[in-house]
Amino acid sequence: MTTATKVPVKPLGDRIVVQPLEAEQTTASGLVIPDTAKEKPQEGKVLAVGPGNWDDAGTKRVPLDVNEGDVVLYSKYGGTEVKYGGEEYLVLSARDVLAIIEK
Repeated sequence: MTTATKVPVKPLGDRIVVQPLEAEQTTASGLVIPDTAKEKPQEGKVLAVGPGNWDDAGTKRVPLDVNEGDVVLYSKYGGTEVKYGGEEYLVLSARDVLAIIEK
């Protein structure tokens, strides 16, 4: 498991902290995309992972499927944007993560 940069935000339950990756600046054919036409990024690097929710019996935690350092694809309008210490983060529920991107 790779370790991500230490963040001052510690997620609780089934939440994760993601740093959104920059959106593409140009198209595949080389056209520059203006800031007003850029789409919200849906890809980011997981910086911190919560401990998971409790199982139905309330006796043990159910771990999450993602780990620190993973690059994930998440729902377009999911999560809450947070600015802390001059950095922008996205706090997502594990349900908002659609896939882990393997590079």
